[in-house]
Amino acid sequence: MNSSEQPPLILTALLPQDLHNWATALRTAHFPPDRNYLEAHVTLFHALPAGCEPEVIECCKALAKEHAPVAARLVGLMSLGGGTALKLESPEMRSLRAEIADRFHGLLTQQDQHSPRLHVTIQNKVTSTQAKALQAELDEMIEPRAFAFRGIGLFRYRGGPWEPVREFAFRGNR
Repeated sequence: MNSSEQPPLILTALLPQDLHNWATALRTAHFPPDRNYLEAHVTLFHALPAGCEPEVIECCKALAKEHAPVAARLVGLMSLGGGTALKLESPEMRSLRAEIADRFHGLLTQQDQHSPRLHVTIQNKVTSTQAKALQAELDEMIEPRAFAFRGIGLFRYRGGPWEPVREFAFRGNR
């Protein structure tokens, strides 16, 4: 199998365990069950080339060593049209993602060339009416809160569930 046939790599920002568990429970309750292969996650890159795996690992190791847990904020709900997400803000995570994007410039897919809106999808691939109904239901119970991303997660895309490759815990002091 050559590198173009190998599954792409996905890079995520790791939520603190309590927020991860809560968001995963929301996802389990509201995501169409036949399409729900994953726990809650914040995707930074959707498809880094598999052939870059050693360089991605070295990059993530260096960033984890350099950065302390990254400050962020849950600010509310976000409409995805046919879905619902938890909207997150983190200027520092967006900056860290930009560093990674610069390093892999020229290798990024069209989707990964654009800076993402940080979010956790809790419902997707439903009608806009269903999405709006869930947003109305959850609006009162979603309270803004501060948190810190605990690291970066690297996965291999395998169609359904993602294959974990490695986690990189932030442990620096920047």
